[in-house]
Amino acid sequence: MVQRLAHPYVLLLLTALIWGANAVAGKLAIGHISPMTLTLLRWVGAVVVLFPFARPHLAREARTLRRYAPYFVGLGLLGFTCFNALFYVALMHTSAINAMIIQASMPLVVFVGMFLAFHVRVTGLQVVGFGLTLAGVLLVASHGAPETILSLDLNRGDALIALAVLIFGIYTILLSRKPRVHWLSSIFLLSLGGVIGAVPLMAWELWSGGFAAPDAQGLAVLAFTIVFPSILSQAFYLRGVEAIGANRANIFVNTVPVFGAILAILVLREPFHLHHLAALALVLGGVALAERGRSPVAKPA
Repeated sequence: MVQRLAHPYVLLLLTALIWGANAVAGKLAIGHISPMTLTLLRWVGAVVVLFPFARPHLAREARTLRRYAPYFVGLGLLGFTCFNALFYVALMHTSAINAMIIQASMPLVVFVGMFLAFHVRVTGLQVVGFGLTLAGVLLVASHGAPETILSLDLNRGDALIALAVLIFGIYTILLSRKPRVHWLSSIFLLSLGGVIGAVPLMAWELWSGGFAAPDAQGLAVLAFTIVFPSILSQAFYLRGVEAIGANRANIFVNTVPVFGAILAILVLREPFHLHHLAALALVLGGVALAERGRSPVAKPA
């Protein structure tokens, strides 16, 4: 049973479920804790919680970790700070359902990036899958009206989510070249990078007058994001990438809108429109084709 739960497919599906819930939590945070405050405190909390468990591994792997410290800190700044800061700000301007369907385009970024950076082979079926995924994202970003894409009349929140997805896609590509160290060491140092990157953003929020101290609901959201999106989902995602590679692991990101849409409808009472259903069909069709057409991961040239 434990072995089945530790299977990379199970871990990646749990990651997608938590990420879907993170979008709902981000909506629930609005007006109860400011975005940069949430971004900083979730990684501070993660560092505090992880340190007692990571400490023996940090000591044992100290030589390797010192060598790769800039890599981990930089990666944490990129994937933990920048992605989440953009994500929480974007949710102030768009729906959780929109955000999650656009987030499902992340595999497109990863596949293209892996091809350009490491010459990983892409099959014809994968290209078709990418196209379906992209079509689904454009459909939801245009709210079912493709002419808004041509006129560049896009929602600010949708544009910020797209930028966040690009950043996290780059993070995933770089994560695939991570040194072989214990996952607790990795998550701890990445979270530390998240803290370092979030400090200037928090200072800017205080200076600009956008700071909002957390109330009871804000603290509940913060506690959830520390335990689930900040620690468990990152650990599951990292293990999944290690086990089956960045390309195949990111296919599971496309299940985020499925979990997230259900949660958004049940918890946030967000409306679910016909173009959302069509977009989900497109991205899930892209999942099936891209996974079916996967090729062996090539070594970097």
